[in-house]
Parts: sequence; structure tokens; C-alpha cells
Amino acid sequence: MTDAAKQQVPIDEAVSGLPVPKTERGRRTLRALLDAAALEFGASGFHATGITDITRRAGVALGSFYTYFASKEDIFRALVTDLSAQVKAHVTPRVEEAPDALSREKAALGGYLDFVSQQQLIYRIIDEAEFVAPDAYQGHYRSTVARVTARLEAGAARGELKEGVGEVEAWAIAGMNVFLGLRYGVWGKDRDLAEVLARAHELVADGLRRR
Repeated sequence: MTDAAKQQVPIDEAVSGLPVPKTERGRRTLRALLDAAALEFGASGFHATGITDITRRAGVALGSFYTYFASKEDIFRALVTDLSAQVKAHVTPRVEEAPDALSREKAALGGYLDFVSQQQLIYRIIDEAEFVAPDAYQGHYRSTVARVTARLEAGAARGELKEGVGEVEAWAIAGMNVFLGLRYGVWGKDRDLAEVLARAHELVADGLRRR
């Protein structure tokens, strides 16, 4: 996990459904466990990773692990939610700075491509989540698409996008973004990401623009 890709997401926002440590030391410990889990699961996969691998990398005592998580499955599920929060934290500031609806979609894709090009392990973890933690897997994509849907509907309401755009278009955009990130952020960087972004956005803009 690189410093450039990893956002300092407050632990109470990053880990949905977990008790938030009351002390700064506790929050640091939980953050260290999640960051270590990302590296271990990302490198070796869920089944080949042990709790001791995570605690050793985190520099945390094994007993402390069970203060925060009941099992390896629990930390994996929390990690999926945490990675979703990191993507959101990386992309949202760019979206908020964009002046209009079409620019927001370009900014969102640009932020996502930037994130996954530095944090490539997200694909292995999210893909495994379909079988290890299907609730978290669905939650990752549903929450992402909900944000895109809200942006599109708001853009249509302001007259910046064609009428009627919403959830279906949001799923299409999200799917495109995921595969562009996989091809050009993970499998190989043989194209300039700025070119990829420009060409993909042209396709999206043609489909969303108010006629």
C-alpha cells in the first residue's frame, strides 16, 4: 500500500459495523491491522493468509487481534469496507472540485484510475470477497453505484444531463471504470492514463449529454 494511494480515512468512517476504539492508540492499532491485512491478503489471498501473518506485519500481539476481530473472516470483511472508504476518500475531493455533471464523471474516473494504479491489490481482495464475504462484496459495488446514481440524477435535475439518467447508467459507468482500472492500472501501463481517461470520458459524455 503506497502513501500516495492510501488516504487517511478516520477509522470510524472506514470500518462500518465495528466498535470504534476509544483511544488514539486503539485506533492506530486497528489501522495497522487493516493495513497489514490488505498487504497480506493482497499478496497471498485469503486462504493462504493466517492471522499471525497479519499481526506479525502489523507489529501487533496476537491477543490484541481478538480485541478487534473474532476471526480472519471478520477482518477480511472489514477490509473490504475499508478499501471502499479509501476509494471514496481518494475520488470525492476531485469530484467536488469539478464544475458540472460531465466534469464530475471524468474526475471520478480519473481519481479511480489513479487510486488503482497505485493500490493494485484492491482487485484481488474485492474479487475474493465475492466468495469469502459476499455481503461486503455487494456492499462495495452497491455503495459505489449509489454515489454515481446520485450524481447523475442531480446533474439531470440541474439540466446538465439528459432527462431520465440514473441507476442503469450508473451501473454501466461503474462497470466500465472497474475494467478500465483492471486493464490499464493493474495488467499493464502501456497507455498514458490521461489518454485512457479522455477517450473513456468521450464515450460517457456522448451517452449522458443533454441534446
